[in-house]
Amino acid sequence: MNNIIIKNGLFGSIIVSALLVFVTMYMRASPEEEVSMMIGFTVMILAFFFVTWGIKQQRDANNGLISFGNAFLTGFWITLIISTIYVLVWLVILYNFFPNFAEHYTDMAIAKASPDEVAKVTEDMNSFKEMYKNPIMVILFTYMEILPLGIVFSLISALILKKK
Repeated sequence: MNNIIIKNGLFGSIIVSALLVFVTMYMRASPEEEVSMMIGFTVMILAFFFVTWGIKQQRDANNGLISFGNAFLTGFWITLIISTIYVLVWLVILYNFFPNFAEHYTDMAIAKASPDEVAKVTEDMNSFKEMYKNPIMVILFTYMEILPLGIVFSLISALILKKK
C-alpha cells in the first residue's frame, strides 16, 4: 500500500509543481496579466486523477476488494503527499524567486476592483499582505488552495471505487 501511495503522490506532485513553476514564470514575465484560476483548478484535477488511479491500484492489489474507509485513506494519503509537495514547492518559489508575490497579488486585486469596492479591497489586501509575512500563514493559505479539492476528490473516488 505504501508504494502505491508514494508513487501516485509523487506523480500528482510533479503535475502541480510544474503548474506552479509555469505560473510563476508567466507572472514574472507578464506582471500586468492575471492567470486564470480555471487553469489552476484544471491542473489540480489532473493531478488528483492519481488519487483515483491509486485507489484502483490498491483495490487491484487486494484481489478487487476495497472498503470505503481503506479507499478514502489511500486517496487521502495521496492527496496529502500532493498537497505537501505543492506547499513546499510554493515556499521555495516564494522565498527564492518571487518574494514580492504578496505586493503583486495585492496590486492586481485592487486594480481589478470596481470604484465602489476599491477601499474595501485595499483594506482586505493590506490585511492579506500582513498575514502573508508570517510563514505559517503562507503554509496554511497554500494548503487551503489544494487540500480541500483533494479531499473531495478522495471521497468521490472512494465512493465510486469501493467494492466489498
